[in-house]
Amino acid sequence: MSRQGARSVAQMNERPNGWPRALKFLPIMVILFGLTIGYLLGLHQYLTLDALAERRLALLGYVEANRLLAVSLYFVVYLLAVAFAFPAASVLTIFGGFLFGWLTGGIVTALAATLGATVLFIAARSALSDLLRRKLGPRLERLRSGFSEDAFSYLLVLRLAPVFPFFLVNIAPAFFGVRTRTYMAATLLGILPGTFAYAYLGAGIDSVLAAAAEAGRSVTLADIVTPKITIAFLLLAAVAALPVVIRKLRLLKRP
Repeated sequence: MSRQGARSVAQMNERPNGWPRALKFLPIMVILFGLTIGYLLGLHQYLTLDALAERRLALLGYVEANRLLAVSLYFVVYLLAVAFAFPAASVLTIFGGFLFGWLTGGIVTALAATLGATVLFIAARSALSDLLRRKLGPRLERLRSGFSEDAFSYLLVLRLAPVFPFFLVNIAPAFFGVRTRTYMAATLLGILPGTFAYAYLGAGIDSVLAAAAEAGRSVTLADIVTPKITIAFLLLAAVAALPVVIRKLRLLKRP
């Protein structure tokens, strides 16, 4: 066989091994591309309380005339916002409560957020887990084994505690071998209290939005989210962490 023929055979043999490696990064590249395009188009400007205050009457009228379609559009928008890591989860949840009521808004938001977070989790796991494993080596394996002992409880605490960014909690479990179904179950259960709390706030925010629109001032989360709500979330997280703490104490007491 000639040198050129041998080189062609070698290249053909390399492609099946090379392409899967490149394809592993495709999901995270799509997410980064979508996030960049979204910011360039200024979509983040529409995911604010100020935008809701300015368009609240038009949005309510559209929901009243096309409720099923409006709920479907909201579901898709929320899912994409979470999947593409747009920092607007709390504001969008208030949107849902304002437009559809706390119950419908809370349910639709919880489902969309869980699916969107799972998309981001799978993308991060497929693209970055091998790279991180090579960089951190044994240190990552120790973290992985510790996290895998009770992944559900750890995730539940992270979801309940409002001190951790939603985006960070979405991708962190991808580096510790957490199963997708465990991730989805802990995410759905963990975000329910916060989701319904923010949806409830959204259901009663119309007077605040109207006053802000008439006064021409901006509306922020600090105007409606009280310190008591934050303390309540922290207490829920502490309660969820009790089984983990008790289990660790029992292990320490063993000879």
